[in-house]
Amino acid sequence: MFPESSKESLHENRPMVSITISVPADVEDSMKKIALLRGFTEYQAMLKSYINEGLRRDEYRYSGISMARFIEALKEYGVPDTVIQQATRNLIEP
Repeated sequence: MFPESSKESLHENRPMVSITISVPADVEDSMKKIALLRGFTEYQAMLKSYINEGLRRDEYRYSGISMARFIEALKEYGVPDTVIQQATRNLIEP
């Protein structure tokens, strides 16, 4: 069900690369504050988490999985339409 790239992302010892981005100073300040509230000791770890979450969501969205086929399978298992509709909205809307 997961794309191969998502399966590979579950491995701990993956090769790493460094990237550099520039953000406004106030954004960095906000990241530091939110990171502490979310239980991260460093905002960089939280930023990696944000990237990972968004990337995995988009990989799923664009992985070629037939949403219609998946929805039909959920209906066959008795999942209510209201639940399917809400879950579908949550996948599409960030």
